Amino acid sequence: MDKEIAEKTRKTAALYFKDVKDEKPYDLWKSFDNDLGKDLSLFITGKMYSREKIPHKTRQLVTISVLTVLSRLDELKLHIQAGLNVGCTPQEIAEVIFQTFTYGGIPTVNGALKILKTVLKEKGLWPLAK
Repeated sequence: MDKEIAEKTRKTAALYFKDVKDEKPYDLWKSFDNDLGKDLSLFITGKMYSREKIPHKTRQLVTISVLTVLSRLDELKLHIQAGLNVGCTPQEIAEVIFQTFTYGGIPTVNGALKILKTVLKEKGLWPLAK
């Protein structure tokens, strides 16, 4: 295993997922296939998420918008948490979710906002200051 990729994977996973209480994808993957779980983690977290072409904050806002439009709510919760971990504000995340209305529709936006509200409550950040 490439030590540089392994270190990038550890560093990026710690940054994004440090306080996630739900089962992390890596733990799910390795519960079925340990070697494949490692390979997926090294590629996704070590090679994709660790790229420095755009800031982590931007990457998470893009990810949140895509997951909102696709209605991937379990994964959305994980990436809202990651977004907060890398410096996205609740207001920025909400705005990105609202901006997906044109492509995803209001039911999709509502589902995503419910997930955002749940995460903010779990982190003691709800209600938002007016």
